[in-house]
Amino acid sequence: MQREHLAAFIFPSTDPHNGEYVPDRWKGREWISGFNGSAGTAVVTMTSAALWTDSRYFIAAEEQLAGTEFQLMKLKMEGTPTIPQWLGKELADSRSKEVGLDGMTNACSEVEALIADLRAEGGLTLRTNLDPLNEIWKDRPTVPLNKVEIHPLEYAGEPAQEKLQRIRKALRGQHADGMLIAALDDIAWTLNLRGSDVHCNPVFVSYLLISTAKATLFVDSRKLTAEVEVYLHGIGVDVREYGEVVSALAHYPDYNILLDADEINYTLAKAMKCPQVLRGKSPVPVMKSVKNEAEIRGFRQAMLKDGVAMVKFLHWLVPAVRKGGETEISVDRKLTSLRAEQPLFRDISFDTIAGYQEHGAIVHYEATPETDVELKPEGLLLLDSGAQYVDGTTDITRTIALGPLTEEQKRVYTLVLKGHIKLELAKFPDGAAGTQIDALARECLWREGLNYLHGTGHGVGSYLNVHEGPHQIRMEWKPTPLRAGMTVTDEPGIYLEGRFGVRIENTLLIKNYMESEFGRFLQMEPLTLCPIDTTPILRHLLSDEEQIWLDRYHEIVYEKISPFLAQEEKEWLREATKPIFE
Repeated sequence: MQREHLAAFIFPSTDPHNGEYVPDRWKGREWISGFNGSAGTAVVTMTSAALWTDSRYFIAAEEQLAGTEFQLMKLKMEGTPTIPQWLGKELADSRSKEVGLDGMTNACSEVEALIADLRAEGGLTLRTNLDPLNEIWKDRPTVPLNKVEIHPLEYAGEPAQEKLQRIRKALRGQHADGMLIAALDDIAWTLNLRGSDVHCNPVFVSYLLISTAKATLFVDSRKLTAEVEVYLHGIGVDVREYGEVVSALAHYPDYNILLDADEINYTLAKAMKCPQVLRGKSPVPVMKSVKNEAEIRGFRQAMLKDGVAMVKFLHWLVPAVRKGGETEISVDRKLTSLRAEQPLFRDISFDTIAGYQEHGAIVHYEATPETDVELKPEGLLLLDSGAQYVDGTTDITRTIALGPLTEEQKRVYTLVLKGHIKLELAKFPDGAAGTQIDALARECLWREGLNYLHGTGHGVGSYLNVHEGPHQIRMEWKPTPLRAGMTVTDEPGIYLEGRFGVRIENTLLIKNYMESEFGRFLQMEPLTLCPIDTTPILRHLLSDEEQIWLDRYHEIVYEKISPFLAQEEKEWLREATKPIFE
């Protein structure tokens, strides 16, 4: 920083592809700060340091930053300054007014907003052509070289050639000749290819440039098998080396190109040299979010296998805890091993959250050898987990009573369950946004003065990223319309710091409900097949409609899962899914 005359440098959590989960090479924020949550931004000046993160990680960040120079900045909390505001005060007396940021690691729109905000804070300027990690991170990992594989058409449901045709048609609708795709899951979906470059996400590091006449995949050629090379040639996709994308953008052949400024990083956006750069949204995320028949069939198959693994685990869990010796980490390993026994299992879909009692109040808690605790035959275990199968991706949360509970735990559990059921019962107009139905999951919690700060639901990929947009169900305005064929999670929760947390989550399929003179209406069907623990329920708090939904859901779980179980497991499931008002 002294050599480059920089007063500060910003280390984001993202990579050149604006991914939620990033390959180890781009985990610079974690390396510089020691904070390993999935979201956060570290800022270092010559005399101070700070880290911004959201409510999911407040508790974890405080623990991990203790004893360091980093000051924790809690996003969306009153009194927390923005990064530009903080830098404006920190650099008020600095001789240099220049702030550094690697332009390859932030979306163009974010960098442009940052430039404007820094300018408003005493004329600070932003420099984007430097990555100091290349010098100071001596053992920095390389870009992954894992092999790319073809995703079978029986699971993809649509040939890549047809997807490219649909994308080009959508681009013509925006008067665009072509576009650069940088989002790794969008590339994998478009080309019906998968990889293993990103932890828990079956994607591969690359770019895809689509023009009117051709498509070019920018990828390290060492990652391609002979079979994949032949496949790409067969679908009309050229291959160039990963690092050649900047040059290719400078020599892009068509008159104009679409720039999704929320997806393409700042450096690549500035490399676009054609006569006209059109600002607009990539059509791919919406296409990808609406699943075809093969993908929906694959989801059902994956959820069935996942449900079998979950039931086997739940049958094992409480007796194992009573025997003693089980910990948060050991139950995570047990569940993963049961999933690994299922056909077409590839990996977990995210790092398991196994939070016992007060650890359950840490929204994105991940047990480590230092934090791991033994489970006791009392209290609540919050277990949020999922798997990647070749035919689908799963995401499920269950909060499980390991023994006696307090009245507070039972009440909070029942209120969260009510919110979960109310969203599953929802009927809504085709095209409504997730924000418009988010309150259905929260209203019964709000009545008790309770709330949660994370979203209520997110899309789920088809053997792709477990968090998939652009649609979401959350308080903050997300205008993407909900359509039949989309998957979305339903996961309200309440987290009482130092005491316990409760979250209940199913993955749902949005489908048609009815047509009337007011148009088409939609509803949601649970894809997840796993009993919801009924032992903590305060039954008088459930309405008749909610009780009927729960009993019917459990009927379906038993019907679908029981044929795949041993007799003892089947008897356990029968008990776990019996009607709550017998």
